[in-house]
Amino acid sequence: MTRDHYIPFNKEFLLEQQLTAFSDDSQKTEDFKKLFDIVEHYYHYEAFNLNRNLKQHYALFDPDLSKHEKEGFIGKSDFLVFKETLKKVLDHSNYNRVSQETLDVAFKNSDLIGLDLAIDFNAFKDYEVYVRGEHKAKEKVKKYFFWKKEIEIEYYDRVMIYLNYNDADYLKKKKVKLKGIPVEPSSIVLKIFKRVPKNDLETIFPNAIPMMSTTDKLLLWVPAIFGGVSLLSAKVIPALIGMYGAYQSGETIDFLNSKTSLNQGLIALGILGAYLFRQYNNYVNKKIRYSKMLSDSLYFKNLGNNSGAFYSLLNSSEEEVLKETILAYAFLSRSKTPLSAEELDHQIESWFSSELNTNLDFDVKDALLKLKNTGLGLETNGKWEVLSLEKSLIQIDALWDGVFDYNQQ
Repeated sequence: MTRDHYIPFNKEFLLEQQLTAFSDDSQKTEDFKKLFDIVEHYYHYEAFNLNRNLKQHYALFDPDLSKHEKEGFIGKSDFLVFKETLKKVLDHSNYNRVSQETLDVAFKNSDLIGLDLAIDFNAFKDYEVYVRGEHKAKEKVKKYFFWKKEIEIEYYDRVMIYLNYNDADYLKKKKVKLKGIPVEPSSIVLKIFKRVPKNDLETIFPNAIPMMSTTDKLLLWVPAIFGGVSLLSAKVIPALIGMYGAYQSGETIDFLNSKTSLNQGLIALGILGAYLFRQYNNYVNKKIRYSKMLSDSLYFKNLGNNSGAFYSLLNSSEEEVLKETILAYAFLSRSKTPLSAEELDHQIESWFSSELNTNLDFDVKDALLKLKNTGLGLETNGKWEVLSLEKSLIQIDALWDGVFDYNQQ
């Protein structure tokens, strides 16, 4: 599995881990807690502004708003501003965009459902998939008859899909039907899911239609064609030809042998028909399992839709940024000498590896930028250091007070 920036531990746990450095000084422990309590409130305020910005510029494309509600945002919703802000939030949340090459591989493979899914991409002007975190788990999947095989499946912890639908004229030109999908043309759909198999990413597309796989087609049609033709040519047709020939020539028809041959042929055809029915029924059962998977995704795996997805994204963004700031500040404050970005990055990643058995790619650039923007971190000739706890409290308190400084004097 590739390393990513996502930190798979909550902020409370990481804060407690860093507080152990001040275990012999209760005052520093309280100051450290107080510092990051104020920092968290400051980041929460930033998230509030981002949410307001996202909602305003998304409103005109939100499929959940009525036409009357959208009228109030004409001239106020800007697609480019929305897209730029969304990417900023995704970046802060440590989501990574899935490349088209990876998507193509996922579309060709299937871990759980064993079905080919057809997606009409003409419906979308643009589509993007973002993921965060991954893990492996063992699942039992049905192979043949009653045999189930245990396989290891890779999952994405979080998946967000962005779908920008084409306008009505284009959809009509391409004969794209949105029947059954409650989305207006030119809308933008956002959905967030948890625990999605890497090779089943196509299941999160709302217009994915189950199709019979090549294996299913071969199992159905090859026996039907070859078995049916061989039985008809070997048993049924010769018997019928013999009976017809005897009738034409006036000879006595051998009903006993003809009837036996016909019965054997018809019984064999019946067995073949039962086999074909079973194979088709297997395909139908796969479609039922796929429908069940969609139901599970809707009720158990879906974390947010459209503007409702902003809250999940912003909560993740706020927490990831806070965790990065806590770690960068704590490690720099404990260092006896200023550190370069590379040195700080190495120390934090080594700590995760040795103490928490976790291999991640710490986003040191973003962490240091946050320290600089809040005034808690200082850079001199490529080396970084932080203010003391006492000075940091004064600095962050002044920064927070300045947010609501309405004094006109």
